[in-house]
Amino acid sequence: MPLELTSFPEEVQMAFFIFGQLKDCWEGNSGTYMGKTWTEFEYLVKLYNIDDPKETFKWARLYENILVEALAEEAKRKRKAEEAKAGNKTYTHNVRG
Repeated sequence: MPLELTSFPEEVQMAFFIFGQLKDCWEGNSGTYMGKTWTEFEYLVKLYNIDDPKETFKWARLYENILVEALAEEAKRKRKAEEAKAGNKTYTHNVRG
């Protein structure tokens, strides 16, 4: 059963909130999710008067690492499934001489 946001301490909730405000970064050719663009972090910390930016950053980065790993595993699983499916195809060729 997934945890509710309110199950986490306030610092972690703020980290999730700030993390959600940051822009996503995608690799152009493969479309792989690379994580967040952290350039606006300092601005958001000041905007929302966060008392302990280091703690917020720590939890947000931890969450990002977990998310990137999970998405990479999912992509790997899908790729292997597609490769297995493609490997089971039989191709026939009509050749006339």
